[in-house]
Amino acid sequence: MHVPTVRQLIKQGLTALLLVLAVLLIAPAVRAQGVELVTLETSRNEGTISLDFVARVTLPKAVEDALQRGVPVYFVAEAQMFRNRWYWRDERVARVSRSWRLAYRPLTSDWRVSLGGLSQTYPSMAEALSTVSRSGNWKLVDVAQLDTDKSFYVEFSYRLDTSQLPGPMQFGLGGQSDWALGASRTLKVEP
Repeated sequence: MHVPTVRQLIKQGLTALLLVLAVLLIAPAVRAQGVELVTLETSRNEGTISLDFVARVTLPKAVEDALQRGVPVYFVAEAQMFRNRWYWRDERVARVSRSWRLAYRPLTSDWRVSLGGLSQTYPSMAEALSTVSRSGNWKLVDVAQLDTDKSFYVEFSYRLDTSQLPGPMQFGLGGQSDWALGASRTLKVEP
């Protein structure tokens, strides 16, 4: 019977640690998938800078199966507007966020989309997904708050928010790329 030496145990431990670190470093690279930003633009109207976006969402089989079983999923869009500064970190001028809840109701065989306190029902998943993946004339900031001599940019992200899933479903989702839907982009803004 072979008994491992201390040196062999340390070597095996370090090998295992390196493997875990490699997996953790590779996992974020898999994040942005299943979502394509078709349109992302800012506009200036009535004294405000607004954001319009349209995303094309392709749900993986695991997410679609969970939805069909009545598990609600949440999509989050976040936009942050920054002012460029050469001497320090860029200054955040505005931050806005929206969260949509998408759920299938098996008793009525329809799909429900909720945004804040408002809800709407749809007969198909495609129509419901179309609603949660777009927003028009979304107010970012009042132009009066901006110094027009400076340059600004917007960091935008749209993703499936797994932190709002029921507790038992969150356990073990860390390494599953099926639930890592998202896209992000940076956009220059003219005040």
